[in-house]
Amino acid sequence: MKTERTLLDERKTKILQAIIRNYLETGEPVGSRTISKYTDLNLSSATIRNEMADLEELGYILQPHASAGRIPSDKGYRFYVDTLMEQREREVVEMKEMLLEKQSRTEDLLKKAAKVLAQNTNYASMISAPSTYRNKVKFIQLSRVDAGQLLAVIVSEGNVIKNNILPVTQELSDETLLKLNILLNTNLIGLSVEEINLGIISAVKQQAGIHGDIVSEVLDAVADAIKADEDLEIYTSGTNNILRYPELADQKKASELINTFEEKQLLNELAQETLADESHTGIQVYIGNESPIQSMRDCSVVTATYELGEGLRGTIGIIGPKRMDYDKVVHILQTLRSQIDDLYKKGQD
Repeated sequence: MKTERTLLDERKTKILQAIIRNYLETGEPVGSRTISKYTDLNLSSATIRNEMADLEELGYILQPHASAGRIPSDKGYRFYVDTLMEQREREVVEMKEMLLEKQSRTEDLLKKAAKVLAQNTNYASMISAPSTYRNKVKFIQLSRVDAGQLLAVIVSEGNVIKNNILPVTQELSDETLLKLNILLNTNLIGLSVEEINLGIISAVKQQAGIHGDIVSEVLDAVADAIKADEDLEIYTSGTNNILRYPELADQKKASELINTFEEKQLLNELAQETLADESHTGIQVYIGNESPIQSMRDCSVVTATYELGEGLRGTIGIIGPKRMDYDKVVHILQTLRSQIDDLYKKGQD
């Protein structure tokens, strides 16, 4: 296969791809005049005819009858599918590399922000990693791992990538995988979990025919991939600042507070509650018993929701004594909320 494919230069490859794409759309034989409109080669119809003659001689296209245009041969389809799958694989690899670098920069930014908050307020601070709520599908790709397994790559808003290995009872051809990829992306791109209803599920499974069971597996994977994260990464700073205040320095109280910051599960629940309550997108102040965290009932907790590009949201929190400087804390949080998206964008440049 590799030896044959090296026979096609860039010009022949573009012409072959244009023929196949046009034939897939219309089902009609494709002529040189049509191809001259679909490529960026700026070639004459005569030149394109010569290239098409070469492609026919090489076995990539056929002429069904005299004076008709050309249609793809099985060899042509094979070239198209292999090239397309390689391109998709490269796109996913490049996206993963970009996201790993992006994630590292975001983590550094949030850790620095938590530290600055603690230093500027002399209280404890927390920031949750960004998460996407009411997430939507951006892209789905199925590819073969081996004869009994498929890899489902699901890209959601925020360019979050999740991989799922799906078992299959029989090996699927590249053509079948291509059709399933087109089917899934055509019907699911831009939809959230709530929007993927029974009607859509039924229609997609019906169109998939004998591969409806695979579609069911993919739909489960999609639902899992785009649902809200249940376990957010939490960055904290300034825990020892709590010991500066006599009312919180009691051994039992201090131990419970420090444990809360070390374990982070309760902080995760606080972040989730803040993000889930869409009626409160500004500053939230919990005083004493109003705090949703038992170990913070002698504290005041001030939270805010921040937003990054691509629909990502997270929670910022300041924890201190009930006699905290509310005016200063609220001002600092408001300033950080308005600046964090700009800081994030600069960090990606």
